[in-house]
Amino acid sequence: MVAERAIRYIAPMSMSYAPTMSPKSSTVAPAARDGEDDYAVVRRAVAFISEHWRSQPDVEAIAHACGVTPDELHHLFRRWAGLTPKEFVAAITLDHARKLLRERASVLDAAYAVGLSGPGRLHDLFVTHEAMSPGEWKAGGAGLTLAYGFHPSPFGEALLVATERGLAGLAFADPDEKARALDDMRQRWPRAQFREDTARAAGLARRIFDPKLWKQDRPLRVVMIGTDFEVRVWETLLKIPMGRVTTYSDIATKIHTPKGARAVGAAVGKNPIAFVVPCHRVIGKGGDLTGYHWGLTRKRAMLGWEAGRVGTV
Repeated sequence: MVAERAIRYIAPMSMSYAPTMSPKSSTVAPAARDGEDDYAVVRRAVAFISEHWRSQPDVEAIAHACGVTPDELHHLFRRWAGLTPKEFVAAITLDHARKLLRERASVLDAAYAVGLSGPGRLHDLFVTHEAMSPGEWKAGGAGLTLAYGFHPSPFGEALLVATERGLAGLAFADPDEKARALDDMRQRWPRAQFREDTARAAGLARRIFDPKLWKQDRPLRVVMIGTDFEVRVWETLLKIPMGRVTTYSDIATKIHTPKGARAVGAAVGKNPIAFVVPCHRVIGKGGDLTGYHWGLTRKRAMLGWEAGRVGTV
């Protein structure tokens, strides 16, 4: 029997990825870009910062590495993450990760904070999730038709996959990796039929990344397929508040397998629904960001973006 319950997922204020007006001077917002193009610049910035964070590079150095002007970089980060480039550097350093770890006490037991004031104010996104039955999992999606499509997001091109019952997959792909991302998703549902449906993918992307569409009376339905252990890990990920991180060992303890940190890590790596099920909020015990199925650069970008939205820098 399929078990179903509502999970409250604290999600960020949205970064709009609609085009902006072209500037009349270098001191105003940069030329029109869609979200994917914004992320392409952010990706270069994160890669540069990740290599040079110990020297805390200034905005001029980061802008030069990204091929934009300092003013363009400043306005991009303010629009994209609500942070200045300098604040973003602080947000994705290991020191920040360790600071979050020091503050993580009872993070998986804490009630979600609602109604916070200020620019980092959070909105609730209610996610109704269900786990497919063991029989359905063993069947590998046999008899199911999965609709899929690519759509721009704040973190680059997103691949969205859905069944009639709800969102079943969310992945991210760089421009030259779409085929690989789709193949990865097919392997998760090896016996299902895949059908391209760009309109449905666009609708799901808007609901996931646009907070105006997060409605308590219209929850986002998520369908999980995996072993009982994997589903328990993924359900625990939903309890990590935005702007906080936890460790693999903490999750293992939470699900009553205190020696199972390695197994938890494997389950986190198999999470098929990125961002909504926030596996990017799990880091190593010493504060290292460790890996991320959709790229460590993207994981750093997500943590920095979320830090700006909740004011944890």
